[in-house]
Amino acid sequence: MTVNTVWQVGATLGEGPVWDAGNACLWFVDIKGRKVHRLDPATGDRRSWDAPAQIGWVLPAEGGCLLAGMQTGLSRFDPESGTFSHLVEVEPNRPGNRLNDATVGPDGTVWFGSMDDAETDATGHVYRWDGATVIQTAIPAVMITNGPALTPDGQKLYHVDTAGGIIHAVPVAPDGSTGTPAEFARIAPADGNPDGPTVDSQGNVWVGLWGGGRARCYAPDGTLRSEVALPASNVTKIALGGPDLKTAYATTARIGLDAQTLEREPLAGSVFSFAVDVAGQEVPLARL
Repeated sequence: MTVNTVWQVGATLGEGPVWDAGNACLWFVDIKGRKVHRLDPATGDRRSWDAPAQIGWVLPAEGGCLLAGMQTGLSRFDPESGTFSHLVEVEPNRPGNRLNDATVGPDGTVWFGSMDDAETDATGHVYRWDGATVIQTAIPAVMITNGPALTPDGQKLYHVDTAGGIIHAVPVAPDGSTGTPAEFARIAPADGNPDGPTVDSQGNVWVGLWGGGRARCYAPDGTLRSEVALPASNVTKIALGGPDLKTAYATTARIGLDAQTLEREPLAGSVFSFAVDVAGQEVPLARL
């Protein structure tokens, strides 16, 4: 497997890659660096914007803007002006939490999670946003949520308990309510911690391994389908993009690595790419 370095951006905590099919570009963020980044692979154009708070993700949305998951709640981000407009608070009673990861369902509903920024307490919840209201799901709280990610039909949600090392599969009813989580895959501590998940067009689940220097792909039955080694220990999430949705883009992070490790991993915090054999899903526009 050939792995390419597409942007040596040096992100402190690179996260949230998403392929914007309408504009043929990759969006991602640096949570701790408070940055939004945009990459056009065809032209090599790179742009970055400052965010006013820790930012977990951005998602292409209706009207040409992006929906941003901030520590302060949900905001509308306008890349033309570089401005953020606050929409709604999510957890006003949990000031130590921040938003961490998200996806868009087939109908434009946004599913996202929160986490304890200090990584000590199980205060991370999963929510959905229908364009007007934030609704907390029945998924039990964990310290660090990652995902969710949805199957192509939107009837199953994958939720990652990063600290617990478990990827859960959760049924989703037509009304958006969630059922009982079942263990989908468990990651051995020696292999790292599961981070952000992504589901391809055939229902396979890609996940980055924090501390494991790998991206893994699991078949819909939970068996390991493939694994790709990357030149950075902290692999955060995979996005499937490109003209045919068969290019995987991996974000990584420098945070938590000591000086010796950073010397061995000069590309830590970069975005990498590699080819895959199954296309991803086109991400619908988020509701605003």
